Amino acid sequence: MNTILSMKNITKSYKKFTLDNITAEIPTGLSTALIGTNGAGKTTLLDIIAGISMNFKGEMNYFGKYSDVNEPYVRNAIGYVSANNYFGIDWKLKNIKSVLSAAFDNFSSERFDELLKKFNIDMDGKKVMQLSDGNIMRLMLASVLARDTRLLVLDEPASPLDPVMRDRLCDMFREYTSDGERSVLFSTHNIADMENVTDYAIIMANGTIIEQGYVDDLKEKYILVHGDGENYDRFKPYMVDSSGGKSGFEGIALDSERHRFETGDIIIEAPRLQQICVGLLKNAENN
Repeated sequence: MNTILSMKNITKSYKKFTLDNITAEIPTGLSTALIGTNGAGKTTLLDIIAGISMNFKGEMNYFGKYSDVNEPYVRNAIGYVSANNYFGIDWKLKNIKSVLSAAFDNFSSERFDELLKKFNIDMDGKKVMQLSDGNIMRLMLASVLARDTRLLVLDEPASPLDPVMRDRLCDMFREYTSDGERSVLFSTHNIADMENVTDYAIIMANGTIIEQGYVDDLKEKYILVHGDGENYDRFKPYMVDSSGGKSGFEGIALDSERHRFETGDIIIEAPRLQQICVGLLKNAENN
């Protein structure tokens, strides 16, 4: 794998939560989804990657040669968007441009104006506090896309967006990674709306990674099975997660267990990434 970011044994402890020995690689030229329920550790990990949180153990490697996020090249090459607004609530457009121009050598005011127009954001005379949550997310996305970066680190970017803007966000990911040199890493607790733009997935639960890999490989590693309810108890032990009743059952299982389901009464299908994620996360909660 050609990686733009690698992490080894990343650990950070709080009073009631520990991000525990995270080891993962983010591929170059692709969109990677960091998937998990609320409280899984996604934001903590993204904050470490972006340099927002510094007190951690482990090793980071950016762009194949830097270990320090405060290296000037790394700072300029990463575009970070928080799940929460990081602009001053009383800032107007001129304030935002002034701060971004001072903070980043690669910020283009002209490009920023183009993106505001493209995203239908009207900042004329308005303060940030007057914008909706969705428009604040659009504003933050415009601010990082107006820079010449190599890696976007986005925390729950789709959550406050309407369906049309989520679709545009997917298009933005495709355009950003189209040169094969730039990558997107975004977190989500619901992959359904973003599945068609996700190339690589990292699934987290309780501060640890429980699965990761290219989406196509994960869809080959797991199977979706359906059957009559009367057979549920028979097949339940061989599934990672399942649900069922008298009318029938459905579950996720490893493809290596396929032979156990190859009877005339069972339907075997390729699962969606959403189904794999839900199954693995429910399994993690129950164990």
